[in-house]
Amino acid sequence: MGNTQLEAIFNTVVDGIITIDEYGIIETVNPAAANIFGYDTTELVGQNISMLMPARHSDSHNQYIENYKTTGIAQIIGIGREVVGKQKSGEEFPFLLSISEVQLNDRKIFTGIIHDITKLRAAESALVENQRRLDAIIKTAVDGIIIINRRGIIEMTNPSVTRMFGYEKEEMIGHNIKMLMPEPHKSSHDGYIRNYQQTGHRKIIGIGREVEGKRKDGSTFPFSLSVSEVKLESGTVYTGVIHDISEQKNIQRRIKALNEELEKRVEERTEKLAEAVNKLLQLNRNLENEIRDRKATEEALRRSQEELKRALSKEQELNQLKSRFVSTASHEFRTPLSTILSSASLISRYTAPGTEDKRAKHVERIKSAVQNLTGILNDFLSISKLEEGGVEHQPELLDIVHVIHNIIDEMKGITRRGQVINYQHEGNQEVILDPRFIKNIVINLLSNAIKYSHENAEIVIKTIFKNNNLQLTVIDSGIGIPEEEQEHLFERFFRAKNAFNLQGTGLGLNIVKRYVDLMQGQISYQSKLNVGTTFEVLLPNQKLN
Repeated sequence: MGNTQLEAIFNTVVDGIITIDEYGIIETVNPAAANIFGYDTTELVGQNISMLMPARHSDSHNQYIENYKTTGIAQIIGIGREVVGKQKSGEEFPFLLSISEVQLNDRKIFTGIIHDITKLRAAESALVENQRRLDAIIKTAVDGIIIINRRGIIEMTNPSVTRMFGYEKEEMIGHNIKMLMPEPHKSSHDGYIRNYQQTGHRKIIGIGREVEGKRKDGSTFPFSLSVSEVKLESGTVYTGVIHDISEQKNIQRRIKALNEELEKRVEERTEKLAEAVNKLLQLNRNLENEIRDRKATEEALRRSQEELKRALSKEQELNQLKSRFVSTASHEFRTPLSTILSSASLISRYTAPGTEDKRAKHVERIKSAVQNLTGILNDFLSISKLEEGGVEHQPELLDIVHVIHNIIDEMKGITRRGQVINYQHEGNQEVILDPRFIKNIVINLLSNAIKYSHENAEIVIKTIFKNNNLQLTVIDSGIGIPEEEQEHLFERFFRAKNAFNLQGTGLGLNIVKRYVDLMQGQISYQSKLNVGTTFEVLLPNQKLN
């Protein structure tokens, strides 16, 4: 090996290397040794090696070298041992030192190999401290701790175990754990360990349960046992933690006895109370019979008075409905009939050529008046049929878009000047509903929107089919409904105060509500005075008969 290779090894080796002459003067230092002591190599070369030793050793070092040269007796040369060094900072540290003697021509040098064991000693110290702590914890633990090997032989116990079972530690170490078990567990324990080691099937390891222990005097006691498996380099051991629950069981037994005694007392008192209650109930029944007889007499008298009141109220309501019907019918019939009469009279005057437009105008007025009369009669007939139960629900498969367009075409004849009906649809067009019910609902809602909207207004009708429901919405920007009157909106013959000057029977929304109910649907509305009204009808898709 060449000098270059040796120099490379010298400079890169992890352990420190220092050479000194026979007088203790440092001749060479590798970087690792300088780093270990906290010096630069230039600070060490030429200095006495004793500078790297604590004062208690440095004073005797030179004498040691002289003794060795004189007697040839080596205390460390060629042997090696642990010594203490001193760093530049003054801090001391342990290291392993091995020294070899080298004869170079006519002189001797000594080479020291330095291995810093500071971290090793710190780790050993920590391990010792941890062991002390663990021993203290085990020895002072309230619960018993016991360790057995794979054959069930006890290897370690803490003082709590000896107190619980009444044995001395020496009487337990080296013996099978089953000595602490009563039958039948004692006989089956070895088999349990073998079964677990062969199959891995656990009954208590890693699970924990309540078991019974046997003391030295033969008495038994209950305890909670949790067992863990620990794999060590030397083999597998099992650690058991034992918590004596004798006192807990005694308390439970006392509580059970107290509960049984309490239940017995409660039962006795309940029987006495039941006797008293039965007597009280008998008195109460007698009193109830008397009260019932009196109430029956009073109720019979009250019913006869209330029947008279209901009959009178119903007659009054019927008279009011008759009056409202007569008033409404006479008012609503009078206007279109007057229009028909006057237009019919005027037509007879326009027989000359060139008066065709005037005749056509009056014919249209007659047609419109007849349509109004037809609508009024239809409302009355619808109410009559609904009241008599003569309307049957007959759902059919419909194209809702086609149905709505046809209704809109029919309604165009009664729209006011400049009014536009816009229709929008979303979703599937095919629905299963009663076409007559749908037509009556849409006609009534559109008629109101037309009637109560101004000229040139837009009326919107929307249908949306989703979630197996048809949602029908009619929106107008008309006169709206006063908030204080909205609660009466679906009553028969109801007319809002701001609609008295407009033609109508007050039956339309009542009819709509009844048809919606027959189809098990819902109707809702939003209205603001002089802003407009929105009606929304939700109808579930029906089944074909």
